[in-house]
Amino acid sequence: MPDDRVRLFTALWPDAAARERIAADAQAWQWPPRARPVAAERLHVTLHFIGGLPRADVDALATALAAVDTAPTTLVATGHEIWRGGIAVLLLAAGPELAALHEAIGRVVAGFGAPLDPRPFAPHVTLARAARGAAPPLRATALDWQARGFALVESAPGGDYGVLRSFPDSGRDVAPGEQRAH
Repeated sequence: MPDDRVRLFTALWPDAAARERIAADAQAWQWPPRARPVAAERLHVTLHFIGGLPRADVDALATALAAVDTAPTTLVATGHEIWRGGIAVLLLAAGPELAALHEAIGRVVAGFGAPLDPRPFAPHVTLARAARGAAPPLRATALDWQARGFALVESAPGGDYGVLRSFPDSGRDVAPGEQRAH
């Protein structure tokens, strides 16, 4: 991606307690040798993939996202699946607040020219890639995660993530050391 563009997405970034529970769930799987488990500090729920955006537009996007209502929502683990392409996921259920948040963020990112995923929103945490043949634990972890906001995240070359801003901008639901100025 040219230097003047950044790859972005919005996500629910778990607090420390939720991250521990999700990481414990991932560790309970039996992974095949080729599986690539996601590092604990990278576990999240993607709300919208924005893709490449001119770096000059990031502040305007962040300002627009700051106006989105971030009513708290509870996410509960409901099971496991291995999706097409060998993506192992922890499935989540949430109340209508999450659907409203997803829709509101979608309106903002669409206004910046980002195409919206036409598939229905399916809240999940990706636990591993190349996981075809993995054996999940019999039950999903007992997860009762209170998400109180969302994050604007940069996906840097090499697969690193950097939280650019959290909304509300209180630092909650962002892993220590992950939030960075842009």
